[in-house]
Amino acid sequence: MDALPASVTHALPLRLIDGSGAALNLTAELRYDASDPYAVDAVFHTGEPRGVRWVFARELLSEGLFRPSGEGDVHVSPLVDENGRAIVLIELRSPDGEAVLHAPADGLAQFLQSTYAIVAPGGESDYIDLDLLVDELRRSGGPAL
Repeated sequence: MDALPASVTHALPLRLIDGSGAALNLTAELRYDASDPYAVDAVFHTGEPRGVRWVFARELLSEGLFRPSGEGDVHVSPLVDENGRAIVLIELRSPDGEAVLHAPADGLAQFLQSTYAIVAPGGESDYIDLDLLVDELRRSGGPAL
């Protein structure tokens, strides 16, 4: 029997909405890896050589498909666009500015389903090596345990 992949990557088309309401099409590369089971890594290809990187809680993206979710710098909410299509509104805030993104709900849902094939929701803690984490914290001079 073949082993499941340890990670999955998915290109997601987005619309970046500026302050005037104008939209710019761009792509985000979403990546999920079982070695960091709570997180989704997103690189937004904005024309910058390396793109803009954000890390989201997988659960936040999942909840945002169905209800407004998030606190602080990231908010995710379900919406219907002007053409009647289900989308997900992703609002990002940082000291450098704010971004409002529209993502197709079906594309985000497909990505999340592929992550669930790797690590089921609620099973993330099974993929955390606490002994290794404690050793790394001790070596890095992290908080005393």
